[in-house]
Amino acid sequence: MKKNAAIVGYGNIGKYVLEALLASTDFEIAGIVRRDATNVPDELKNYNVVDHISKLKHVDVAILCSPTRNVEEQAKTILAMGINTVDSFDIHSEIWNLKQLLSPISVANNAVSIIAAGWDPGTDSVIRALMESMVQKGVTHTNFGPGMSMGHSTAAKVVKGVKNALSITIPLGESVHRRMVYIELENEANPETVEHLLKTDDYFATDDTQVMFVDDILKYRNVEHGVSLVRQGVSGQTENQSLEFNMRINNPALTAQVLVSVARASFRQPPGCYTMIEIPVVDLLDGEKEFWIKKLV
Repeated sequence: MKKNAAIVGYGNIGKYVLEALLASTDFEIAGIVRRDATNVPDELKNYNVVDHISKLKHVDVAILCSPTRNVEEQAKTILAMGINTVDSFDIHSEIWNLKQLLSPISVANNAVSIIAAGWDPGTDSVIRALMESMVQKGVTHTNFGPGMSMGHSTAAKVVKGVKNALSITIPLGESVHRRMVYIELENEANPETVEHLLKTDDYFATDDTQVMFVDDILKYRNVEHGVSLVRQGVSGQTENQSLEFNMRINNPALTAQVLVSVARASFRQPPGCYTMIEIPVVDLLDGEKEFWIKKLV
């Protein structure tokens, strides 16, 4: 039986989640939740568009496509309704605390929450775990980009005085990155104040952040991104082991596909809150487990 999925938030990721759901064989679209439910673009004319999930009927899972800093409150509310949630929360240092917060709510309401389920954190986390299992002593470097970071761009957009923003990640090697942040200012905003607020934000405080003020952000927009994961070290007592994983992607499209896959996996877990490294990989795949075992093992 197909599951009913609601899309909460319809920005960069939400639009691609709709496409991923339409391409799946095991989901129906229960509706889309937007802050302004009167804003219905042509591609949503055939769906229920509401301003709160409680106005939708028969929702099995909510795919949270809102900014990371909205995830906690949205997940708490929706889980309390007995609806599964999945999200791409991306502040690495806060994932554990979010898991501790949502776990008891999920269990109490017989629901499942899968958090931090994009590509990093998310699928990259799974790959890092596999690398650790193969090379148990060593070091792993995660090098992002070059490309647009959706989380950092969203964080920059909400800084007071910012009209629009785009954050490009430049890899410098060995897990060190530069953030190139293009800012379109609100009228009369003070550039020095805006730059200070941005550089002290948790998203940017630990990286080399370069701020550039421009007239039109759209000239710089590019949704391409990528990552290189490298682990070097020892297997058992054998040195000189080197593992590498690379990908180049459309950032929101891949995030959306991962969210739909973990939405599927949410129905195969006991009540609780999980990260992707806790989910059996086969549970992400559409179809019977035995089929995938025969095909992939």
